[in-house]
Amino acid sequence: MSKNVRKPEKKEKDFSDKIIKILSKNTNKAFNYKQIAAILEVDDTKSRNEIIRDLKILASQKKIEEIEPGKYLIKVISQDYYDGTIDMTGRKTAYFVCSELEEDVFIPTNNLNRALDKDNVKVYVYNRRKGRRPEGEVIEVIERKKTDFVGVIDIQKNFAFVSTANPKMYTDIFIPKDKLGEAEQGDVVLVHIEDWPKRADSPFGAVIKVLGKPGEHDTEIHAILAEYGLPAEFPMEVEVYAQKIDTTINEAEIKKRRDMRDTLTFTIDPKDAKDFDDALSFKKLENGNYEIGIHIADVSHYLQEGTILDDEAYQRATSVYLVDRVVPMLPEVLSNFACSLRPREEKYTFSAVFEITEKSQVVNQWFGRTVIFSDQRFSYEETQHILETKGDKIPDEISITGKSYQVPSVIVAATLKLDQLAKILRRERMNNGAISFDKVEVKFNLDNQGEPEGVYFKISKDANHLIEEFMLLANKKVAEYIGKQKKTFIYRIHDEPNEDKLIAMQTVIAKFGYKIDFRNKGDISKSLNALLNEVSGKKEQNLIDTLAIRTMSKAKYSTDNIGHYGLAFDYYSHFTSPIRRYPDVMVHRLLQFYLDGGKSVDQEKYEAKCLHSSTMEGLATNAERDSIKYMQVKYMQNHNDQEFLGVISGVTEWGIFVEIIENKCEGMVRIREIKDDYYTFDEKQYALVGATTKALLQLGDEIYVKVKNADLVKKQLDFNFIRRNV
Repeated sequence: MSKNVRKPEKKEKDFSDKIIKILSKNTNKAFNYKQIAAILEVDDTKSRNEIIRDLKILASQKKIEEIEPGKYLIKVISQDYYDGTIDMTGRKTAYFVCSELEEDVFIPTNNLNRALDKDNVKVYVYNRRKGRRPEGEVIEVIERKKTDFVGVIDIQKNFAFVSTANPKMYTDIFIPKDKLGEAEQGDVVLVHIEDWPKRADSPFGAVIKVLGKPGEHDTEIHAILAEYGLPAEFPMEVEVYAQKIDTTINEAEIKKRRDMRDTLTFTIDPKDAKDFDDALSFKKLENGNYEIGIHIADVSHYLQEGTILDDEAYQRATSVYLVDRVVPMLPEVLSNFACSLRPREEKYTFSAVFEITEKSQVVNQWFGRTVIFSDQRFSYEETQHILETKGDKIPDEISITGKSYQVPSVIVAATLKLDQLAKILRRERMNNGAISFDKVEVKFNLDNQGEPEGVYFKISKDANHLIEEFMLLANKKVAEYIGKQKKTFIYRIHDEPNEDKLIAMQTVIAKFGYKIDFRNKGDISKSLNALLNEVSGKKEQNLIDTLAIRTMSKAKYSTDNIGHYGLAFDYYSHFTSPIRRYPDVMVHRLLQFYLDGGKSVDQEKYEAKCLHSSTMEGLATNAERDSIKYMQVKYMQNHNDQEFLGVISGVTEWGIFVEIIENKCEGMVRIREIKDDYYTFDEKQYALVGATTKALLQLGDEIYVKVKNADLVKKQLDFNFIRRNV
């Protein structure tokens, strides 16, 4: 709908959708207009006449049947009607996804009938003849996936429109004058769709929050959160409740726990971490084995079920790690203080304690609540220094004296031994078919105003792997302990790779001279590991790492354990991060309940909690990616005149995606902007082909580009093609 048209006039009510819903719920019962009016709670003559009219229209459309004068029955749904999900493209068309169908169904623009991306819909499928692409028409929107949207408001004299930057949102949202709130022209706003009249081109909405002016840093970050329905702050009543929690360490509670305060304990975390939810303890036993404790913040001690604090944590389900801030799952009094395993402080923990041999074999295990004293905090960088120098050169800043021993010498020895044991655990995982995804993470150096000053890459080293292996061990053993009892539990599961995606990946990597072995599940994992190792440090690494990750199924939470393919574990759960993940809190509660002799809990109830947790994790991941893309665009705004060497990371009929090698920022070169020839897209070669020269621009090619446009609102980079790197 054009933004310059006048406000639509009010039209007659349309009861068609409501009639269909009533009759669909009562397929064996016929209704007359009076019964339908009663159900809809309308008693005015005008509305009753409109119901009579719509009944006749639906009957003429053969959607309902008049079985006797004035009495109507829903027509039995044939095999051509299906329930499923709408997957919008960026061209105002969509595909209908349904598990009952062998392939996705194309939905033309004029058949969307007000359905939006990811809505649950009923679709009539036609054109199913052999060799023809099936098409469909949305008959009913069963449930909206989302009704709140972020966009920029354009205010006219008597009404306004909000347009979003989401390419899959194909319509503006009409805002009546009395629903503008405090919005001003050009503001970024959060709007709620209240209705979409059948004869209106756009949905009707109301402004529920003004986020700020486009392009401003806080506006765009808050817009990212709002787009995914993620909160930016805690409700006041939750903050007040959290502040009143007793966070003291008292003797009465200590007596209920295993006291491990005299065991050497330390944390290893990123240098900028504010919450420390895991610690390691180390003790050499008289028999030559090692007692290694994985101690996790006992969040469930403070987070009591049935409280407003627990309700808030469950709804959030996860902390959100944006490029310039963390939106925590728990208020700061817990996340950064009471639950954080800060150095030189006693803390309540939930622990997995293992007796481990020199060959990293677990010969004894214990799970339960503990109290610890963290002797020292290390960063990954400090730990890596210890590992690389074998403890010969210790930085002054970590040389402090402990209670009855010199901390550095004791911790250095413990760290070196833990590293040896972790390497054995890691090697065993890899031999069992685990896949090693050490994808490079892009990070930004930000100034005090949150402006990007530079880019650096986060790479996992031995220090990271040390912590990772012992966290994995705890997660695995906790899940195994409950799983073998056949009791309801929350697992972190990961299915086998998607075969179609593996085949598509093979087509791409073959251009670089690589291949994947498809013979069996074990061969696939070994082949992928060999591939990832082979491309390490090469120009195509990030592209192939990304393609490999995309072949994988998404890990999720479930009470139905199918194992974890990527880790090669038969049992796996999330036990080690309850400050930032609600499933870990539930795992702690269930583990303690079963340790106390409790019977298996209701699986259906916990499966619903798993689904919610997985959904929220997905939203948080999308928000995190958007924030990185936003910061990349912001960073590149300041480099308009600079030439960059990039690698072609994607090819489409509209142009090529180019990833800049030195900073991993990705943008598009439109096909019409490449002036040295007339190019067309060759789908088989994943390349653009020059009409005259027959020159190719294909995946992995290096080219020089300049920034043409950096759009902060759309989080989109456009490049100009400069020349090939020859």
